Amino acid sequence: MTKMIRCLSLSGFLLISCGGDDQSGGMRGRVKVDGSSTVFPITEAVAEEFLKVHPRVQVTVGISGTGGGFKKFCNGETDINDASRPIKPIEQEAAKAGSVQFIELPVAYDGISVVANPENDFLDYLTVEELRKIWQPGSMVNKWSDIRSEWPDRQLNLYGPGTDSGTFDYFTEAVNGKSQVCRPDFTASEDDNVLVQGISGDPDALGFFGFAYYAENAARLKLIPIDGGGGPVFPSNETINKNTYKPLSRPIFIYVNDQARREEVVAFVEFYLREAPNLVQEVGYVALPAEVYDLALSRFSKGITGTVYGGGHAAGASLVELFQVGG
Repeated sequence: MTKMIRCLSLSGFLLISCGGDDQSGGMRGRVKVDGSSTVFPITEAVAEEFLKVHPRVQVTVGISGTGGGFKKFCNGETDINDASRPIKPIEQEAAKAGSVQFIELPVAYDGISVVANPENDFLDYLTVEELRKIWQPGSMVNKWSDIRSEWPDRQLNLYGPGTDSGTFDYFTEAVNGKSQVCRPDFTASEDDNVLVQGISGDPDALGFFGFAYYAENAARLKLIPIDGGGGPVFPSNETINKNTYKPLSRPIFIYVNDQARREEVVAFVEFYLREAPNLVQEVGYVALPAEVYDLALSRFSKGITGTVYGGGHAAGASLVELFQVGG
């Protein structure tokens, strides 16, 4: 039996399935996942390992962005939504309208990474205030010298996730004070690989996306430390885990449709939470404390639905406390 992996990058869709004529039985079925491009590398890695154990299950993973994925999820079109932020109240209402009861499960930590082209030899760090000056609605920053007068009088070209992205939601809330509040004139894509290509090919580029995409392309990008009030800090496993990379450290999630408790979906989610501590690090993210994965497994096995966030992302909140209370 051979495993077939087909990546259709233009549609943001991954299909992992198996070929061959093995009629020996075993678990069969299909698991449908969509959502965040930030969470995608983790789910992709989990799916590939899961297929080694259950080769007759088909796992599909789409990249519609967190918001786009939630639209499908709340309509009952998918079993699982990858999300780089907690579910919003309006999405909770959509889920209720679609008779979808969801289980919220954290899977990793991420640090939204601000990056520039490696040819940029003057950008040493940015403060949160400077990020706000750049990205706020009505921003007058069009050149590097508009940020700091000693920087070059050259055009600044901005890149970032699309508006359906949970990364965009989190970044705009952390930097501008409200989700989705942002200047419109930047190159946007739901596919972080497109952003990597754009920034790595543009000497005057500045952008942001999940830490794993920087880690995978470190030779092509320049990572920018952020001063959240205590001095410039680079995102790293340690600073993200300890939340000293402020205010851009965050947990990321999967949401499971509780009505989709088919054998293959249950097996996939349980496998995901058991294997996540190792796989999230392999793809460039930061593993959660073991206790959080245990709490998530317990939450799933008990079928505890709803969100622990009450409509916000509770920046800096302890996941252990949140999910103990929520469970």
